[in-house]
Formats: sequence, C-alpha cells, structure tokens
Amino acid sequence: MAGDVCEERLRAPEFAECVGTGRLAAGRAAWAASALVCGDRPVRLSVPRARMRKTRDGGWQWCGRPGTAAGRKGGTGVSDNPNLLAEQRRALILDEVRRRGGVRVNELTRRLSVSDMTVRRDLDVLARQGMVEKVHGGAVPVGEPSAHEPGFEAKSALELSAKEDIAEAAAQMAAPGSAIALAGGTTAFALAQQLMEVPDLTVVTNSVRVADVFYTAQRAAASGGTGPRAGAATVVLTGGVRTPSDTLVGPVADAAIRSLHFDVLFLGVHGISVEAGLSTPNLAEAETNRHFVRSARRVVVVADHTKWGTVGLSSFASLEEVDVLVTDSGLAAGMREQFAELPPELLVAGEPWQDADI
Repeated sequence: MAGDVCEERLRAPEFAECVGTGRLAAGRAAWAASALVCGDRPVRLSVPRARMRKTRDGGWQWCGRPGTAAGRKGGTGVSDNPNLLAEQRRALILDEVRRRGGVRVNELTRRLSVSDMTVRRDLDVLARQGMVEKVHGGAVPVGEPSAHEPGFEAKSALELSAKEDIAEAAAQMAAPGSAIALAGGTTAFALAQQLMEVPDLTVVTNSVRVADVFYTAQRAAASGGTGPRAGAATVVLTGGVRTPSDTLVGPVADAAIRSLHFDVLFLGVHGISVEAGLSTPNLAEAETNRHFVRSARRVVVVADHTKWGTVGLSSFASLEEVDVLVTDSGLAAGMREQFAELPPELLVAGEPWQDADI
C-alpha cells in the first residue's frame, strides 16, 4: 500500500510540472511530501543537471539537459531556456554585470525569459551579498569609484537603441563641408556611422574607433575598384596615449587640438550633472576635452539618459560652455525640468525638435 501511495504521489501533476519546468525547489517539496506519506525509506530527487557553455563573446549559452534533444543539439542562447535555477540565473547576471560594466532589468528579462520581478529579486540577493550595486533600472559592479573607467567593449553593449537615436538626431547638426571634431566614446562611434553620408566633411578625432569607421569605408570603396567616394570625409586622427575607451589623450593630442578650429564639436561624456558639469574618470582625457571645447565654435554633447546625474573624477567643462545637449527619451521628467532652466538647449531624440539652430 505504501508503495502505491508513493507511486500515486510521484504521478501528481504538481510534481510532474515541477520537474518538467525545472522548478526543483518545488519538486523537492513534492518528493518530500511523498516520502512522509510512504514513511518507508529516504528518497532523493534526481534530475539531470542543466548544461551551460561559455560563448565567444564571454556570455553563456543554454545547451539543454543531458539526454534531451536540446542537450544534444545545443541551444540558441540563454533566452531559449526558461528553466534556469536561481543560482544559475544569478551567476549569469553577475557575469553580465562584470563583463559589460552594467545591465538593465529589461535586458535580463529578455535574455533569461523570466519576469522583471524575478530579475529584481535576483539583483536584491546579489546586492545583499555585496556582488553588485543596484541602480535605477538595473545594476552595476559594486563599489565602482569615480576614477573607474569602463572599457569600450563594456560600454558599447549598453543602451544601443538610445545611442542610435541620439546619433541620428545629432547628425543633422553637421553641415556639408564643415569642419567637425568627434571626441571618443561609444555614442560618438554611433554618430560617426551616421555622418558617413554627409558630404565634404573634415573630421578631427582622438578616437581610434571613430577614425576606423571612416577608414574602413574608404578601404571598402578602394577594394571595390570605385576609388574614393565623391565627397568622402577627410579624417585627421590626433596622436596621444590610448585610454581604456580607445581615445588618444595627453600632450601630443592636446597640442594637435590647440592648433585647430572646429565649426562643431560632438562630445560624448562619462557624466553630466548640474553641479559638476561634464566629467570623466580620466585626468588626461579631461585635459584633452578642455582643449576640444576651447577650439570649437559650437559644442554639442551626445549622452544617453544613464549619464545624467553621474559625476566622474575630473570636470572639464561647465554646462554654460555647452550649446546643445542631445539625449534619449529615457531621461526622467524631473531631470528634464532641472536642465530646462540651464543655458544648453535640450534635445530629446525621437521627440519633436525644439528651438535648436540646426
């Protein structure tokens, strides 16, 4: 009879669902309940372990469970598996935070195929363990000091759609035949791709990545046998010492910039605040940016909403020195009201244009 009870309990829908969906904690509870009814011998839940493998970009890929079709063929990504254990989810979240320099809740819900409440609970646990620091809408590496400078790769994966919207809006301020400066950063990199179609530009940049956008296009045209495209940009790359964000700074870069004059400077920043103005965690980059600002007739700052309220180690320009601030629609209403009273014109990409002189 005891055996019949056990067998009946193990067929229970709630236990089958727990095992089928990988909710092992609930599964163990169902199994334990069966053992208590049976009372004959200890039992142990045995479910094949989930398999994960590292991908080339440093992320993780779900490979299914051993002996299943998914396990034999491998999965297409973390988002294909809704059955991760809490510990596995948190390990993946922590890996993403460290690899990319920060993650957002909505990105994790898509990648892990779980609810935003599940992600927030995981972030709460990681924050209590001192592994991450929770911020509005996501998490960043814990204890990140004002002098910390994330690398280009870490920043390039964040706020992609916002950067594209900002770049598209800012590109309208580059007039054909003008001399412009593009400082470093991932938003400036996105802007460079939008500027490819503006004819007869002279582009001065201290960003290796930005320069490579134009050089790659020119090499592609040359290899195609068409020669340089009519109206292709003339690009000047300053020398200098390379930073983690792939910008060139220091005395060599400063000397080159001091001798030039620009119609418009497009400037990406680490942080913007009312008190500190524009700031960066790199002291040498701060000095190079000061020279950029002094050499430009017009200063346009391109920065997504996550940069607002952030303060780096060194300030290099006040908000009074900025003509236009271009950001995305994620900027909070309170922050918009705060900056609306300040000299720079605030343009929100994707929303109706205001009074900026384009």
